[in-house]
Amino acid sequence: MRTYDVGYFVGSLSSTSINRTLSKALIRLAPDDLRFTEIPIGNLPLYSPDYDNAYPPEATALKEAIAQSNAVLFVTPEYNRSIPGALKNAIDWASRPWGQNSFDHIPTAMIGASIGQVGTAVAQQSLRAVMAFCNARQMTAPEAYITFTPEVFGDDGEVEDDSTREFLGDFMSEFREHVVRVLTVLPRE
Repeated sequence: MRTYDVGYFVGSLSSTSINRTLSKALIRLAPDDLRFTEIPIGNLPLYSPDYDNAYPPEATALKEAIAQSNAVLFVTPEYNRSIPGALKNAIDWASRPWGQNSFDHIPTAMIGASIGQVGTAVAQQSLRAVMAFCNARQMTAPEAYITFTPEVFGDDGEVEDDSTREFLGDFMSEFREHVVRVLTVLPRE
């Protein structure tokens, strides 16, 4: 059986990120043929076109991590009705310099958690617009806007609620199927 390498971004830099907890749950519930590696974003300097001819090591490592991934999963909070600045900065680094977009044709999915009822719906719409420009192949359904409660999510990624566990497991199964479909048509080397 083939294994698919999934790079994942946690959009929050917080040491107590509920989206990091959500990422642990997703990894636990994912099909066995998906292998996950977090792509760190907290050490990147702010992007500027001035770097396009000489990327710093942190940005080069970011682009290499994406290149080693068959797919990318975004797990992100919503900040001020959009995506966190650190995540947008990472996307800017990865999509530049012009003509060297690391997200071109890569299978992607997005999900996020918040303590509010709307989950991360607006942030995900913002992220979808950015990733469409980056020519990523986005999983458009199911959408997943998770209302986070500590009673449901353990710090280790254990999900205590059956319906939430089933929903997240189904999301990850759909993501796997999306990855396979995209890579069948557009294999990554």
